[in-house]
Amino acid sequence: MIREQIEAKLVEAFEPAFLEVTDESYRHNVPAGSESHFKVVMVSDKFIGERFLARHRAIYGRLTEELAGSVHALALHTYTLKEWEGLQDTVPASPPCRGAGTMA
Repeated sequence: MIREQIEAKLVEAFEPAFLEVTDESYRHNVPAGSESHFKVVMVSDKFIGERFLARHRAIYGRLTEELAGSVHALALHTYTLKEWEGLQDTVPASPPCRGAGTMA
């Protein structure tokens, strides 16, 4: 499963205090059973001093294989522990699919 692959790589690279990888493919214009759209919420002190763009690039670098394969979209929500505490464990919802309708 792609989700488990993503989780394993992120745990190894970022040692997160919190990690949630959600397969959101069902919300998009893809065939049933696709594993192509994911939401990642990760809290890691490895992000201290890093801007969001650098955090995202680091994640993309670890997931090169998945992004070159079946993963089409990756919604990233990355925080330090201090930032996460300030959010009171709330995460923005993923945006709606911009695909061209529903798969038949």
